[in-house]
Amino acid sequence: MSISTPYIRWFNELTLDDIPLVGGKNASLGEMYRELAGQGVVVPNGFAITAEAYRYLLDRAGAWDKLHEYLDGVDETDVGDLARRARQARELVYAAPLPEDLQQQILAAFEQLRQQYGEDLTVAVRSSATAEDLPTASFAGQQDTYLNICGGHALLDACKRCFASLFTDRAIHYRLDQGFDHFKIGLSIGVMKMVRSDLAASGVMFSLDTESGFDDAVFITGAYGLGENVVQGAVDPDEFYVHKPTFAQGYRAVLRRSLGAKKIKMVYSDGRTREPVRNMATANSERGRFCIDDGDVLTLADYALKIERHYGRPMDMEWAKDGLDGKLYIVQARPETVASQRSGNLLEQYSLRESGEVIAKGHAVGSKIAAGAARVIDSVANLHAFKPGEVLVADMTTPDWEPVMKTAAAIVTNRGGRTCHAAIIARELGVPAVIGCDNATAAIESGLDVTVSCAEGDVGKVYRRRLNFAVRHTDLARMQRPRTKIMLNLGNPELAFKHSFLPNDGVGLARMEFIITEYIKAHPMALIHPEKVEDAGELSKLRELTENYHSPAEFFIQRLAEGVGTIAAAFYPKPVVVRMSDFKTNEYATLLGGRWFERDEANPMIGFRGASRYVHPAYAEGFALECAAMKRVREQMGLKNVVLMIPFCRRIEEAEKVLAYMADCGLKRGENGLQIYVMCEIPNNVIQIDAFAELFDGFSIGSNDLTQLTLGVDRDSEIVANDFDERDPGVKEMIRLAVEGCRRNGKHSGLCGQAPSDYPEMAAYLVEIGIDSMSLNPDTVLQTTQSVLELEQRLGR
Repeated sequence: MSISTPYIRWFNELTLDDIPLVGGKNASLGEMYRELAGQGVVVPNGFAITAEAYRYLLDRAGAWDKLHEYLDGVDETDVGDLARRARQARELVYAAPLPEDLQQQILAAFEQLRQQYGEDLTVAVRSSATAEDLPTASFAGQQDTYLNICGGHALLDACKRCFASLFTDRAIHYRLDQGFDHFKIGLSIGVMKMVRSDLAASGVMFSLDTESGFDDAVFITGAYGLGENVVQGAVDPDEFYVHKPTFAQGYRAVLRRSLGAKKIKMVYSDGRTREPVRNMATANSERGRFCIDDGDVLTLADYALKIERHYGRPMDMEWAKDGLDGKLYIVQARPETVASQRSGNLLEQYSLRESGEVIAKGHAVGSKIAAGAARVIDSVANLHAFKPGEVLVADMTTPDWEPVMKTAAAIVTNRGGRTCHAAIIARELGVPAVIGCDNATAAIESGLDVTVSCAEGDVGKVYRRRLNFAVRHTDLARMQRPRTKIMLNLGNPELAFKHSFLPNDGVGLARMEFIITEYIKAHPMALIHPEKVEDAGELSKLRELTENYHSPAEFFIQRLAEGVGTIAAAFYPKPVVVRMSDFKTNEYATLLGGRWFERDEANPMIGFRGASRYVHPAYAEGFALECAAMKRVREQMGLKNVVLMIPFCRRIEEAEKVLAYMADCGLKRGENGLQIYVMCEIPNNVIQIDAFAELFDGFSIGSNDLTQLTLGVDRDSEIVANDFDERDPGVKEMIRLAVEGCRRNGKHSGLCGQAPSDYPEMAAYLVEIGIDSMSLNPDTVLQTTQSVLELEQRLGR
């Protein structure tokens, strides 16, 4: 049985009420160890050396007066003065001898822990300040952590170093910035079993999406080895998302995965240096696969949901997998203090007004844009060269960089993932950051004017020169919802979480083509029949794309399912209408391997596209892969809000064949609530709407193609472009007839073409004829919603 002493408290004795005694980190570990172990959340055992022990140490050493002398007059704006005073304070505390009774209590507790875990136990020694990890104030890595500590002597030395780290430059600066009194802060130390993640993997996870604040997802990052590399941003980690609502319903599926570079991993030292840990290169075989499997991801998601539910708020957690016992451990949990604090009613939208040359790309942190002169800093010793308002460019950042980071217009790094130190601080400061560019310090020179954009999805971009951009603020609390459903046109999964905050009634058009082009890149038939690809270079690229998947077909299915699933999850449980692929032959031919399966057509716009491909021998196997992916989204991921839609369906007989083939592929209309819409974009769809209505659950009017075919204008032809106009009376009459036909047959009517996004008068016309929904480009949603509201009021609806 664990025995407490005046300066020792075991985890099973601690709760959140003990923050004044042991700090936020230790109190949270104790809370979880006590309360969540019974729910299956695994936390390594350990003990806390209380903040009273820290005060006892300094009392016995008579150090308080000297500390006041060093710290009372510190100037936070003078980096040199701050560093000098901080060093003096640390040296003073480290030189203070640990009182004999305190030493004995620490060593006795360590011996008890060794009895539980074995003689070869090593421990992590982690600082826990009494004012850190609070719901409204948190800072990554203020004080020090020491890993793989072996033996009593090394433990006592690590404890002294932890106590001294209360006075690191960044900790002093942070307290000054937050208004905390240095002498009212105490430092507790957590001593806990060292999880052997050096033999497995570790990382960070959040119970929400850190960039958008979308709170229906668990976001997990991980890399091989000990977790410091992920926290500090020394590696580009793997990323995973799990959808919380469907997980709670019993579905067990990873929503989305992203393979990180994971170039290095931190492991135990080999004994040739004094340092207990070291970094080594990650083997190529490990870099090419995910550091944990789906089962681990789902276990971590389960931990995250239980921890969030217990604390009653979004959480930031660190996890580690032990390579010896195979267990997943939670080694830290604290309140998430950035995304969860944002106002849900105030929408801030940044957008570029011009294009430019991209000189670096990485992970986007936040959704803002900033411009300024770049300043490349290669070490902490050169931070004095940085001027406020510049763009900080570095290999990576550590907590010592914080005083400069808060004055930067933007931050760009070579290394790191979206949960690393630079990302966490940028998020906390509200500064746009592009993390993990790999080549930032080489591609960007000091003094060069750059624009840093995080407003274009998950990929952040650094542009050469200052570009014009706009910022729009909207108070969503004051915006009413119109009777006409306002939905979104969306193809990019990276923007889905962000756009879900727009006032909307779901997604009226989710384009499959974007996902295939950006995330799959290969023609589906080339994946199924690589023997027909006669170019060695293309074959090599196909093998490279699919080498870490069970089969090329599985690569296509998983990537497509993840892309569509991300969009569906973002808007769940609202309907998300997913259009099956509608590439034209010339577009399909540009995909990897595509030229071996596509024929030349004089006019691809009205050729072999849409429904005509699905049951044709030239593409039926490819369509079966699309169906398999959609079946996975609905049945394995549980995203039954997905509505499928068939494009460019010319004839009733064609529709019947497509629906029969979909049923053979496991997508039968009406089963498991599956609805199937058809695009209404061919005059025959309007003329025979009563017959089509017997086969489909709804119609989405594609105004682009309906205009093309009503007016006989090839919308790809520049010479007749002036004759292409959705506002033509004939086109408007076709739309009216379609809406009337839907109403007559009790079917949903929507419009997903470009017209209402481009022309306010078309949006007004759709309201007047009583359409059920219109689907808009995200950048026009707010303006069009307001116009629709005003029109409905005038019409008395």
